[in-house]
Amino acid sequence: MSILANVIKDVWKAVPQMRSSGHHGRYKRLHAFLRQRLAEDLYAETPDVGHTQVTHDVLEIIHNRWGLRGKHVLDVGCGRGVALEKLAEYGAIAKGLTFGADYVECKRRGYDVFEMDMSFLEFPDETFDVIWARHSLEHSIFPYFTLHVLCSALKRGGLLYAEMPAPDTSANHQMNKNHYSCLTRSSWQSLFERLGLTVLDTRDLQVQLRCGPDIWYSFYVQKS
Repeated sequence: MSILANVIKDVWKAVPQMRSSGHHGRYKRLHAFLRQRLAEDLYAETPDVGHTQVTHDVLEIIHNRWGLRGKHVLDVGCGRGVALEKLAEYGAIAKGLTFGADYVECKRRGYDVFEMDMSFLEFPDETFDVIWARHSLEHSIFPYFTLHVLCSALKRGGLLYAEMPAPDTSANHQMNKNHYSCLTRSSWQSLFERLGLTVLDTRDLQVQLRCGPDIWYSFYVQKS
């Protein structure tokens, strides 16, 4: 049973008046919608030289500035384990979230991974020193809530690295079938600030794709 189904079950038991008012029905529709999107829009991550290089470059920055050895790290949307492999080299204690064929491949390679929705984490609050959310938040249908959940799992003083594609570039990321939230830079910044997070650094990563130039927003964010 999914974590969302458990939430629905708890709400159903705890708030009887919701049954007659129709609120439970709305949660059921949300649950069905999420299950359908997961079934129809999920695809395996194809290894990419450009993404791998950026992953290595950014992890080196994080390790040099904040240190990764012995740190508990959550890789949100870990794909086939590109970041998990590098995190292990830096001595981090890393866990990953992924689904489908990527999950099977990560397990085969011995990584500590979970088939778990990033919006409904099942880890205790303040579990992780670092949360790595590279090209994952654009896959959330409600990124404000997703960031709230990730923030809850992050220790005080912990670091969230978030990277996401800009909309309306040559790549047209907003047209990807499971890019539900291709927001502008200022929109992402606003969400971080609403959650009381401190943006330590932010950059525009200029990359060249086959289709033309592209921009990836990069944020180094701290939980106070």
